[in-house]
Amino acid sequence: MRSNVFEAFIGGLVVILAAAFLFYGFSITKSNNGDNYTIYATFNRVDGIQIGSDVRISGIKIGTVSEQSLDQTNYEAKLSLVINKTIKIPDDSSAKITMDGLLGGSYISIEPGGSLNYILESQEILFTQGSVDLIGLVGQTLFSVEEKN
Repeated sequence: MRSNVFEAFIGGLVVILAAAFLFYGFSITKSNNGDNYTIYATFNRVDGIQIGSDVRISGIKIGTVSEQSLDQTNYEAKLSLVINKTIKIPDDSSAKITMDGLLGGSYISIEPGGSLNYILESQEILFTQGSVDLIGLVGQTLFSVEEKN
């Protein structure tokens, strides 16, 4: 009888902890509830970028990737970026896909421009640079050295 009470206590404790983790997870998740705005960027390659990847300026997270789609006319990747509403991005800014270290994940780095006009809701960053294929570059380097000899 005593072990049943102990098992019930442990089970209740597990349920309470699970509920606390769920509450915490939902409380730190930011949804588009007026605190954010959405802009777009089109890249030729988006290797390593997933929904939820960071958008950063000067290494500081200012938003996340919320959606990926393929443009059927030019076969480029169009990303939706949800940006914190307090951050104003000049309309001549550029975006590039950058790796967070050698083994880290990829994120979108925005380099602010000098314009006094800002990108508004549903507008697009015009200057972009897609991800770099490091394996392909290493392969090209190895084969180019081999051909010279």
